[in-house]
Amino acid sequence: MKKFLVILVMATATLAQTVIAKDKEPRVVTEQAQIRVNINTASAEQLASNLKGIGLKKAQAIVNYRNEYGDFKSANELTAVKGIGEKTLEKNREKIGL
Repeated sequence: MKKFLVILVMATATLAQTVIAKDKEPRVVTEQAQIRVNINTASAEQLASNLKGIGLKKAQAIVNYRNEYGDFKSANELTAVKGIGEKTLEKNREKIGL
């Protein structure tokens, strides 16, 4: 009899949790579309508006560097631009395209 009561209590608790979970307001999870910015073709304005920690001044430095030395071969080359370090690069790595 004890075993039956234990099973009945456990089943009731599980059922109660299921009902509570169903009664909760559904959460809507939306993912923002990941925008990739081509650092070899984007304007300074596009770079500044799409990359974290990159203002118009640093974005213009990227464009100037690109114009002087040619296209970037990898995102890592951005650290050659004055004012852009590893931390800024890492914050934006997934947004950077070539």
